[in-house]
Amino acid sequence: MANITSLISSSAVQGAYSRSKELAADSTQKPEDSKFSEMLQTASSDAASKVRETDAVLEAGLEGKVETQQIVEAVMALETSVTVAISVRDKIVAAYQEVLRMPI
Repeated sequence: MANITSLISSSAVQGAYSRSKELAADSTQKPEDSKFSEMLQTASSDAASKVRETDAVLEAGLEGKVETQQIVEAVMALETSVTVAISVRDKIVAAYQEVLRMPI
């Protein structure tokens, strides 16, 4: 059986650690300081930047400048971002449809 620590790259661990520090810093913010629309805008811009980053890594991989491991990590991170974006979109559409069903 393979050791799980050998399957996880150090850059992935460092990225997850830095992201958790960002989330911890964000959780100290007061709820009234941020708006839902700002949160959605930030999330969508983060997803768009993740797509651009992944494209850059893929291009570098085609040129032979990046190792296969880094390409796989970038694609997996993009897959996670897209999955979250689709889930949020589905929840927003479901909420909108629920509002439409409400009697006036």
